[in-house]
Amino acid sequence: MSETTPASRPVLSVENLTTSFKTPEGWKAVIRDISLHVDAGETVAIVGESGSGKSVTALSTMRLLPAGRARVEGRILLEGRDLLAASEAEMRAVRGGSIGMIFQEPMTSLNPVFTIGNQIAEALVLHRGLSWKAAEAEALRLMERVRIPAAKARLHEYPHKFSGGMRQRVMIAMALACRPRLLIADEPTTALDVTIQAEILHLLRELQREENMGVLFITHDMGVVAEVADRTVVMFRGDMIETGPTPEIFAAPKAPYTKALLASIPRLGTMGAAQAPRRFPEVDATTGEASEGRETRPVSAAAAPILKVENLAVRFDLPTGRVHAVEGVSFDLRPGETLSLVGESGCGKSTTGRAILRLVDPSEGAIVIGGKDVTRAGARDLRAMRRTSQMIFQDPFASLNPRITIGSAIAEPMLAHGLANRREAKERVAGLLEQVGLSPAMADRHPHEFSGGQRQRISIARALALDPMFIVADEAVSALDVSVKAQVSNLLLDLQEKRGLAYLFISHDMAVVERMSHRVAVMYLGEIVEIGPRAAIFDSPQHPYTRRLISAVPIPDPTRRGMMNPPLNEEIKSPVRPYDYVPPKRTWREVSPGHFVQDAEAAGPVALSA
Repeated sequence: MSETTPASRPVLSVENLTTSFKTPEGWKAVIRDISLHVDAGETVAIVGESGSGKSVTALSTMRLLPAGRARVEGRILLEGRDLLAASEAEMRAVRGGSIGMIFQEPMTSLNPVFTIGNQIAEALVLHRGLSWKAAEAEALRLMERVRIPAAKARLHEYPHKFSGGMRQRVMIAMALACRPRLLIADEPTTALDVTIQAEILHLLRELQREENMGVLFITHDMGVVAEVADRTVVMFRGDMIETGPTPEIFAAPKAPYTKALLASIPRLGTMGAAQAPRRFPEVDATTGEASEGRETRPVSAAAAPILKVENLAVRFDLPTGRVHAVEGVSFDLRPGETLSLVGESGCGKSTTGRAILRLVDPSEGAIVIGGKDVTRAGARDLRAMRRTSQMIFQDPFASLNPRITIGSAIAEPMLAHGLANRREAKERVAGLLEQVGLSPAMADRHPHEFSGGQRQRISIARALALDPMFIVADEAVSALDVSVKAQVSNLLLDLQEKRGLAYLFISHDMAVVERMSHRVAVMYLGEIVEIGPRAAIFDSPQHPYTRRLISAVPIPDPTRRGMMNPPLNEEIKSPVRPYDYVPPKRTWREVSPGHFVQDAEAAGPVALSA
């Protein structure tokens, strides 16, 4: 990032910030006596686990907390001007103008009834005074700059038609539209795959240099912190426990919590010759010391697959063509095995998982679960299949009914399938909550009363309620901070050992994939381009796209800053094809036992089983 002079006035100065929320017992402080500053051209990262107060600090700065229920004390100075003394009308000019903000959950931040182009253009009309025509042209340029494929065609589409990663790119475009003096980025790259994350970080740095913009970067990804942050602030349960230059924080952390946080980071290349997944390091929260996680059991090659997918295709018709979301995908999955699907946002990972469970209908191919082809199953057979096959969804909050208690949500599948009466279901819910590390007393709470990590554990408990043979885990740990990510990942590995569960593990977090997987399949534009044992994929990647994915992973070491690959300049290819498009026949060559790589020049389909 750009260097700043000691004499320069900070873009943002937060002094003794304390934010309290009104409760039945009175005012309760959730962040206490926070002081920090961000200079022009500087990036300051706020890190800490879920519930530490990172996002509340950002929302307090923007004055976005509910009036009457939140109280903010201290001083928040934007280039010397106290925002706590500003009127609401003045703050409306500041938000989106002088201060841009990238929110953590893009779907809740985008208006579902307006097009993407309309929402970006609106900010440009309000804050930069552009005509609507000029604003739409600038919105298109911004969409292209954050690498949204087929941006011109997608300018007038609605948020629900974009993937999670694509929506996050839209939010970044909106935040940068008015060239703010300060950018507050709340987990801006959490929903992005590693290649797009690398490109977005390059883009943010480039814009920061051009505009001399200060950045307050909130994240739980310590690799990103090492790559972008000049200084780091560590928060724990509402308190600022350590701050300093990023290289010093990484090299010599002083607080036990900072030591534990750094020890929890999954790092590429730590698995060596291991043949099976390995638990994440167990961290002593007092000393910060971590023990190496033990290796889990390898999978028996003689075991019959519980899932076989053959030449799966999923296509969606549009007014102007057809989306080839998944094309010619084949693999199998054995009991106790984890096969990870990795690739960029929009490559077809989640669609593959949904098609296997018939949450979307396949266009072609066969999906055999327990010896039965579910593509031909009727309603009764599908109901039976879903007793043995479950899904952990990407967003646990969206997949839990906010109106019912979590005990009822976990019991519902058991009651629906007639596996237990209400008394038995209640007892089983208590056991499942204990199994995922939660108290049975929490069964009477509603989803909003839990943190993100706890909601993900609840989703896991619900998936286990029917004793499934295999689980599709769609980005099950991607949105969790590093310490909770380690806990939930270890929980999944423990359950796999105890129950012999098989996982189709969909993720863009390559370090977690390396630690969790027996085998890895790399997807690009709806096709598997490489598949094989974990060690073969990470130690000897053959396909250029696989190498690009691995090289784009941010390294949690500030001394190696800038070693990520430079951004690509070409536009991401679109999966939209004309109606008469015929997919080419593909072949794969076996480069080592069970390790296949796609040969784009050859013809004739080959199964990609191990």
